Amino acid sequence: MASLEASPRERPLEWDTPLFLMARAQFEQAVPHADVPALVVERLSFPERAVMVSVPLRRDDGSVEIYAGYRVQHSTVLGPTKGGIRYDPEVSLGECAALATWMTWKCALLRLPYGGAKGGIRCDVGALSRREVERLTRRFTSELVREIGPQTDIAAPDMATNEQTMAWMMDTYSVQKGHAVPEIVTGKPISIGGSVFRREATGAGVVIVAERACLRLGRELSGQRCVVQGFGNVGGVAASELDGKGAVVVGVSDVSGGLHDEAGLDVSELHVHAAAHGSLEGYDRCERVTNEELLELPCDLLVLAAREDQVTAANAGRLRTSLVVEGANGPTTIEADAILADRGIPVVPDILANAGGVTVSYFEWVQDLGRLFWDRDEIRRKLSEQLCDAFDRVYSVADRKEITLRQAAMVSAIREVAGALEARGIYP
Repeated sequence: MASLEASPRERPLEWDTPLFLMARAQFEQAVPHADVPALVVERLSFPERAVMVSVPLRRDDGSVEIYAGYRVQHSTVLGPTKGGIRYDPEVSLGECAALATWMTWKCALLRLPYGGAKGGIRCDVGALSRREVERLTRRFTSELVREIGPQTDIAAPDMATNEQTMAWMMDTYSVQKGHAVPEIVTGKPISIGGSVFRREATGAGVVIVAERACLRLGRELSGQRCVVQGFGNVGGVAASELDGKGAVVVGVSDVSGGLHDEAGLDVSELHVHAAAHGSLEGYDRCERVTNEELLELPCDLLVLAAREDQVTAANAGRLRTSLVVEGANGPTTIEADAILADRGIPVVPDILANAGGVTVSYFEWVQDLGRLFWDRDEIRRKLSEQLCDAFDRVYSVADRKEITLRQAAMVSAIREVAGALEARGIYP
């Protein structure tokens, strides 16, 4: 009865899940160092818009099932929102709200004219045929047609979605508008307006930032002993980039578990095996370890490129690394952050370390709008310039204010959004 009498602000909101509350906690930890008005803090504490849709799917056997679909838009202060679409059984409003919030900070930190968004469908794509996934995608796009647009909200691939998913979304939206609109999504095939280097951008960006961090710490990336959790689009590319720069990759993992070799793994061979078998399962030319054991292997650099909540209060004290770089979103909990800070282990946060993907997505959007495309070398150079500039600004704030890199990244991002919000004001 007491909960019924509580004020609306005292009742939990629909997106108040542990992951969203973690994103909020990171924001609240940084606010005292950001020197922004209370009005700005209050406005940025909540997503601007959250949509839940029912997505009917006619299965191949003729039956119809209804799936829950979501799209959350956190902030439109800097421009249209931008964010991925994921297909996963764990997709929820709270997860999308958290990821949309982080995307706002990521875009602001890289000084991209976007706010953050995230969406997806709660489903298991492994249980669906390709035709069913296509029908689900096209209907989901139709349900969101009033919420998305090249000047309002631009989608991108995320967990269990890819170039083909984006192609279906782009085609469905274009058919409804009566003309081709390639700029409605990014991460699509090059044949319909996609950008070169988009697929590799997040993983390559992780290594660009890691190399910059090593430089600031007074060491060379070459020769560093590295563990990469995750061997998908981000971790797999990051492992290859590290290997190509002379680092020694001593451990990797994917859904099948982890691999460890003190002498260094043959990353190229691992890619060949994963392509042939769908995962690293069955690879037997090194020691097999669990994902939990992999995180605790001794190394100089630990790249977290799997999922959220991987380093927690339970294992943060056992990590044996001198640098953590977050390729995934939210892999380190608030409690683990505090433990790692006490141990003197710097963490390069997700909103900086994995921002390569959204940066090249921005490049793709700009190229689509102008119908003028850049080559691979130009895109990689522009990406490196933006990431290194962002890292240097974050490092400077952390050094000046004596705060963690995560807090410094948040402070820098909050100030970018706050400046625009103060200039625009609150309507009416």
